[in-house]
Amino acid sequence: MPHAGRSLALEAVGRELDWPAMPVFDDPEQERQHRKQQLALAFRVFAHYGFDWGIGGHITCRDPIDTDHFWVNPIGVHFSHIRVSDLLLVDKSGQVVIGDRPTSAAAYAIHSRIHHARPDIVAACHAHARYGVTFSTLGCLLEPISQETCSFYNDHGLYSEYGGVAAIREEGDRIAEALGPGKAVICQNHGPITVGHSVDEAVWWFIRLERACEQTLMARAAGGARPIPPEVAALAAQQLGSHQAGWFSIQPILEKIRRTEPDVWD
Repeated sequence: MPHAGRSLALEAVGRELDWPAMPVFDDPEQERQHRKQQLALAFRVFAHYGFDWGIGGHITCRDPIDTDHFWVNPIGVHFSHIRVSDLLLVDKSGQVVIGDRPTSAAAYAIHSRIHHARPDIVAACHAHARYGVTFSTLGCLLEPISQETCSFYNDHGLYSEYGGVAAIREEGDRIAEALGPGKAVICQNHGPITVGHSVDEAVWWFIRLERACEQTLMARAAGGARPIPPEVAALAAQQLGSHQAGWFSIQPILEKIRRTEPDVWD
């Protein structure tokens, strides 16, 4: 059964924020089921926010039992329809070992290499969202101009070698290298990828990054923005950019989907 270290209450400790703890599981089978449920919810969230353009986009989570395998969406199924039973388990060679539908070659090429390079992460997200893709065409990192952008201060990378659909392992390796130890990478002329120590966290960073890109584009269109001083940006990043902050921030959105779309558990 899952257990957490304390109650779900956000507290201030000096200038820091003491966020609630993520659930921890004693039973790996229960953890597997939990991750699959959160992954199915994640696709519903992406659909809710309009991150469901065509057949592009994928979210993966590492299997807690076979840790070199990951769960992913079948290609061609709308995110708003994905249920727990639709998810595919893919091994390190790209073979579907649970499920009877194909997945995206790009999903395998990108996510397999990110999961390989970052054994600390549980989940990774990518979609062709409007503002993230538009911002990616600028070929630069986010500046700290808002609370949202500060979540990524000194914690995201830039991959500037767009070469068409990322369907080969070598490009996945290059994207993983550009990601480095951060929570996100901007793939130039393509769009963002976010990662997290939970599915919930990775999805929250994607939503927050999309908002940060929107704010940046609007500020530039309005004539520019005054950057937040580095020491303040670093403090905000520490307060708002932790794994716990990412996990907890999305819980109200997930609860809304749980209540309004109960078929997600099928």
